Amino acid sequence: MQPSRLLPVAAAVVALLGAPAMASEQAYPTRPIQVIVPFAGSASDGVMRILLDRMAKSIGQPFIVDNRPGAGGNIGTNAGTKAPPDGYTLVMGSTGPMAANRTLYHDLGYDPEKDLEPISLFAHFPILIVVSSKLPVKSLTEFVDYAKGRPKQLNYGSVGIGSSQHLAGVYFEQVAGLELTHVPYRNIAQYVPDLIAGSVPLGFQWLPNVSAPLQGGEARALAVAASKRMTALPDVATAAEAGINNYEASGWLALLAPHGTPKPIIARLNQELVAAVKDPQVAHKIVEQGAEGTSTTPQGLAKFIASESMKWRDIITKAGIPPIQ
Repeated sequence: MQPSRLLPVAAAVVALLGAPAMASEQAYPTRPIQVIVPFAGSASDGVMRILLDRMAKSIGQPFIVDNRPGAGGNIGTNAGTKAPPDGYTLVMGSTGPMAANRTLYHDLGYDPEKDLEPISLFAHFPILIVVSSKLPVKSLTEFVDYAKGRPKQLNYGSVGIGSSQHLAGVYFEQVAGLELTHVPYRNIAQYVPDLIAGSVPLGFQWLPNVSAPLQGGEARALAVAASKRMTALPDVATAAEAGINNYEASGWLALLAPHGTPKPIIARLNQELVAAVKDPQVAHKIVEQGAEGTSTTPQGLAKFIASESMKWRDIITKAGIPPIQ
């Protein structure tokens, strides 16, 4: 047979080999989808479940949450990068394991930008600057003046070195020109009594972590570190409105898949996620959790992760925080 006659045969073979994969992508999903959440019992876990519950109803298959906490989210994220790229294992990404931990840890065991396919952002937890009501300040500018006169004397709490709460505090020190003292806790439940008592009178926190003392009048929110006010706290000014420019920080959440997941599957998941976030009931439930719903294209998420990685790298390096491990 002449070489020219082999070409149609070869093309037909390739088409036949590719047909099962294409059919599989078109039928997706045909079974439950696992979502690795690299934290457990957190506010982020709650928002993830709200989103997945809505997506399950429209995509026609359940999502099964697999909590794999540890090492600041690195353990679960790393497991997700090793999963088959078939759309049946996804990963919840967040500020730490996708951006800040690249500088905080010697070796993650994965590359967030190379080993995962972005799908979309779906929520932000804006950082709230909160103080104990025992502290004699009523505004952010008052607090800055008070803190400048007491270098290293004011403590702020977080759930650990490298957490979004810790890094938000480090970032605030750099922007406002302050010297504060970081007090890491094993969990947020240990921190709140000390905030109320005034022994650790400051925090850079997600709303769910401090909603009880705020509602009880035992703490006050001075500002939100975002470009616009929170839906749940419309009376709390942004940092810029309160007198501190260029200070925005949040714990953000995204959905990603293992590298190599087919683009049609990524597109389908993005479509389902965007629709879920836009659902008024879902949006309301997310706000009740102290977060703000959002969405992006896969390309938009990729650019966002790259910019967040650079932002936190510069902040961590400037602060001289030593690498973990």
